[in-house]
Amino acid sequence: MIEEKKMSMENALLLLKRVGYCKVLFEWFSYAFKSSLLRGRFKKMIVNEEEKNEEKNEKLLADLCECCLLLSKGIPDELTLICVPCLLKVSLKKDEDEEILKEVELALLALSNIVLSEVPKELYLNEIKEIIQYHQEHHNLTRLAYQSAWGFLIYRLDNDKSLNEVIVNELHFGREAARELEELTRNVDWKKKEEENGKRRREAKEEIALMRWIVTLKIYFLCCRLRNEEFVEILSRIVRVFRAAKENYGGFRNQCISSLKRAAGNKVVKIDDLLKSGAIDVVLERIQWPTLDDGMIFLYGIFHASPFISSHLNSEKKKI
Repeated sequence: MIEEKKMSMENALLLLKRVGYCKVLFEWFSYAFKSSLLRGRFKKMIVNEEEKNEEKNEKLLADLCECCLLLSKGIPDELTLICVPCLLKVSLKKDEDEEILKEVELALLALSNIVLSEVPKELYLNEIKEIIQYHQEHHNLTRLAYQSAWGFLIYRLDNDKSLNEVIVNELHFGREAARELEELTRNVDWKKKEEENGKRRREAKEEIALMRWIVTLKIYFLCCRLRNEEFVEILSRIVRVFRAAKENYGGFRNQCISSLKRAAGNKVVKIDDLLKSGAIDVVLERIQWPTLDDGMIFLYGIFHASPFISSHLNSEKKKI
């Protein structure tokens, strides 16, 4: 369509960015782009634009990189070396103009979709730290943009354990995640059904950001290897979301259970953390329901594997 001049390049990229934006936010799964001719064309255009140096069109390059990342969770290494610095440069903009905020949000959302590709630490660490720390002081990002910045960093933790110190003690992920969960939980109308009038209730940005935080926490508990005192606070907020969501929001409920399951299986999370946060109480409450879903059965099994927790659960079950 572009070559036949039925659509301008600018409009084509705008359309594809919108498709990618919706694909990421609403978790649409498609492998068509990965094997498409369009992906190959984007790769060639990105490399060609990067090689122009002084004549480089920064806006076009950023648009191309966003399309590529939003439409695919993994990209070739040579594109990673171009796209990550390019989109971090966009994300570092501190102007609070509404259009700039949208640009920053989209750039960070695209970066957070790099799940299957390794990214060298020297490409991103100083920049992503600056983005997170500046927001902690000035609150300049949208909620979705801030979550996306953390999501990008947490996904790097699996391949680089040295990030534990930065994430836990320098950037205080636990404190920030707990605060965001608390504020977002208050903004959701939990009394409404998840599906209402044929529309998914998670179309609200607050609900999308909350869900993405819970999924990010699942990755965090899977990969974190550094003990910290913020576990109780995070877990208690997940428990609060679970209790708020358990009647009408099955998607939230299941992701909360999945995050708690990861936490229970992490050796640096202590038994006291699970007790103080109310995570074990959630299991006890859930086993009183008429039916048990597979996730809760598995979670109960993890807790039951510990002699101390097993004793606690058995004593509590006798009171039921």
